[in-house]
Amino acid sequence: MIEAGDLKTGVTLKLDNNLYRVTKSLYNKPGRGKASMNTTLMDIRTGHTVNRVFGVDERLDNIFVEAEKVQYLYGDGMHLHFMNPESYEQYEAGIELFGDDIHYLTENLELELRLYEGLAIDYKLPTTVTLKIGESDVQIAGDTSGKVMKKAKTETGLELAVPLFVNVGDPITVDTRDGSYTGRG
Repeated sequence: MIEAGDLKTGVTLKLDNNLYRVTKSLYNKPGRGKASMNTTLMDIRTGHTVNRVFGVDERLDNIFVEAEKVQYLYGDGMHLHFMNPESYEQYEAGIELFGDDIHYLTENLELELRLYEGLAIDYKLPTTVTLKIGESDVQIAGDTSGKVMKKAKTETGLELAVPLFVNVGDPITVDTRDGSYTGRG
């Protein structure tokens, strides 16, 4: 149990038999009346967000999440499949859990998967990943003053700006926090 006044971003709660992750919490103390916590909660299964207000002394069910180091195996259109490389135990996660971050997943990528009762509810990607360029604009000679970039698309579908010298098939390093090119792979 956790008091609502102690809620912070990232805490996982069980409310009305659903799992929610706190994405935003704000302490509110009006001039008169009781203090409250205004929170934004994301339903872990559906991805929908909900705004809830709790009294600061209200007790809530927080859950403890176990973190596993896993490798990405493959996606089958609806689910993503992962394996713990030490125990060979396999886990499945819905594609909606990863959203746009699915473009960073490559075969055998190691990441952290957070589980509750065997169900994948959250993840943590490495800071950088190596991806291959699948498509890119044609290099235009001439304008080389300053940092000249062109549009490219990785084999996983991520669209980003890369320097002119990067060609189709080249491995590059991408920052998973903002999707930017950081260097050659």
